[in-house]
Amino acid sequence: MKRFLGQSVDPNPVAELDRYILEGGFPKALGHPKMADKRSYVGSVIKEIFERDIRRRVKVKNVSVFNQVRDYVINNFGATTSLTNTLSDLERQGVRIKRETLNRYLQILEDAKIISKCARFDMKSRKSLKGEQKYYLANLSFYFALNTDNRINYGPVLENIVYCYARSLGYEVSVGRIGKLECDFVMRSPEMEYAYVQVAMTIMNDRKTEDREYRPLEQIRDNWPKFVITREDPIQHRGGIVHENVTELIGEGRTFGLAWVSLT
Repeated sequence: MKRFLGQSVDPNPVAELDRYILEGGFPKALGHPKMADKRSYVGSVIKEIFERDIRRRVKVKNVSVFNQVRDYVINNFGATTSLTNTLSDLERQGVRIKRETLNRYLQILEDAKIISKCARFDMKSRKSLKGEQKYYLANLSFYFALNTDNRINYGPVLENIVYCYARSLGYEVSVGRIGKLECDFVMRSPEMEYAYVQVAMTIMNDRKTEDREYRPLEQIRDNWPKFVITREDPIQHRGGIVHENVTELIGEGRTFGLAWVSLT
């Protein structure tokens, strides 16, 4: 979109990645040079989604509580949660809401394409774990529009980017549990092929950090492809697990399939 608008593009893809994280993916935001103006614009988009797409479709009796639920979910994207935990957290913030109302509000936000639910999946039983899930954002600028802190927590941010990219390719995505270990994503393609994915800012801090990301994948005994995805690390080779940097993975339109793994 920058090229389409005649704007300069940084030759360093990681620098553009960080700008995208803070500025989001709304093309019109590129017309606002100042970050404060970009945030104001995205804030207006959120308001318009609520006024046009939500209030005209469904009845929300307590708009204030709905907005607090919305802001809570947006501010905690990528975190494992449940209705019970969310109710407890909201109550500590002075927000009292019935369980069925909370569930309805979350469904409204999903239907409005603001958030997307990613259920947890037990690798041993091959069944979904009811009541446990993560929520990811349709656009990261929803989060940064509600905050004045420009510091990036790359863990959930990169997960969110990989999640949205995989969904755009038609993958069904779950959070995997392997005993006490967790695999960030279990992906199933439209062709019913699986892939397992770990996402981290970096695995170069120390051996412990590297092991933490690789260990869940090494516990999986089938032959479907396994990936570790980072921000900008030197590419590693370990145990047949594919290491990718997110800018190259997405920039080159790669998938998580066997065909790509065989080429590596």
